[in-house]
Amino acid sequence: MQKRNVLNSPRLLELKKRRRRIVLNKIFISLFGVLIIFILLAYLSCIDSLNITEIQIEGNKIVNTEALKIEVEKQIAGKYLWLFPKTNILYYPQNSIKNNLQNKFTRLKNINLSIQNNKILLVSVSEREPKYTWCGANEEGNDNQNCYFLDENGYIFDKAPYFSGEVYFKFYGVTDVGIPQSGSPTSVTGSYFSKQNFKQLISFKDILFNIGLKPIALWIKENGDIEVSLLKSALSSTVPKIIFRANADFQNVAENLEAALTTEPLQSKFKNNYSSLQYIDLRFGNKVFNKFSK
Repeated sequence: MQKRNVLNSPRLLELKKRRRRIVLNKIFISLFGVLIIFILLAYLSCIDSLNITEIQIEGNKIVNTEALKIEVEKQIAGKYLWLFPKTNILYYPQNSIKNNLQNKFTRLKNINLSIQNNKILLVSVSEREPKYTWCGANEEGNDNQNCYFLDENGYIFDKAPYFSGEVYFKFYGVTDVGIPQSGSPTSVTGSYFSKQNFKQLISFKDILFNIGLKPIALWIKENGDIEVSLLKSALSSTVPKIIFRANADFQNVAENLEAALTTEPLQSKFKNNYSSLQYIDLRFGNKVFNKFSK
């Protein structure tokens, strides 16, 4: 009974209150100090010498400069936590700027950001070079006005204007994300055409050139066949084609084709009756089938 009274004595209760006040005061002072530092940092972050005041774009040839500036300005507008401006050169949103530009302008290949004179944000870009065109899922009936540029990796990055003649080698077939010919530009761009074996397709095309053929288009069909269209002669009414399987060894296919074209009777028929050639079929191993119109 006496022990309980000692624990609840006025003197001991006063000591507990005093200690509690000291702890609370320390917490208050610490929070106040953090708040002061926070406000000071917010103030310093707004100093003109630490903030971007100008945006410069370099390296672009096709993509509009003002359009690029507008997108960058959107990313550096506003503040973090309503206090820290996104224009501050120490923590401006570099990744956000790059990702947004890459998504908005698929023609851009590389994007580099740097600060010049402590106030100028320099956006250096390089653009993808058109190497080929992709003209939809189906070759038949294509009016050659719904084509898109591809780079050296098969990346579809921009709508291509209408070209008369065979300016770019054409690809047909669904893209890796299955976008059909009727897909809108915003859905088609940014995807790949046959990314897994695109390099092999280009290599096969180059081999055809090297053995004297003139391929102008390649179509990957849904049934697993690949058809390569050759430049037709002025006397021909049909486009001659080379047919093989998409899962075949392209190098072996090319070797079989070259061997067949240097062996009679195909060698003479190909040389003398090219205008009547309809197809050369390489889908059956080492056997090469061909058809000429009568």
